[in-house]
Amino acid sequence: MNEQRRQILQMLAEGKITADEAERLIDALEREQPASPSGTTPQPKPRPKYLRVVMNSEDHTGGDGPSRVNVRVPLQLLRAGVRLTSLVPPQALARVNVKLHESGVPIDLTQLKPEHIEDLIEHLDDLTVDLDDPGAKVQVFCE
Repeated sequence: MNEQRRQILQMLAEGKITADEAERLIDALEREQPASPSGTTPQPKPRPKYLRVVMNSEDHTGGDGPSRVNVRVPLQLLRAGVRLTSLVPPQALARVNVKLHESGVPIDLTQLKPEHIEDLIEHLDDLTVDLDDPGAKVQVFCE
């Protein structure tokens, strides 16, 4: 057991933190320093820089041949956009939210926080896209 984990458990035993707080702290430690099966600590995964969406389709029925889409969006653009929402007055955000909902986009800009974007980016590795077209393939990932 490492020293930081021991300190968290000691604070829990002394009643300085709750069990939920201890669990969150231990989870944060594991994200920062995951132990590998060999007992050594691997190098942390580099922070992703781009969101990639790649689509290939073998559909020749359109007459134009196979289709290919390759989009690479800098994640820093997303991070900066989330930070900029804190500068927008609440009344303006409310009006934008109304227009987004009218357009069928169920996003509440008042709830966007930088930590939410980091969680989203972290979970993109688990993203799966299913298509009805057996001749098409879509990949969404961070690099």
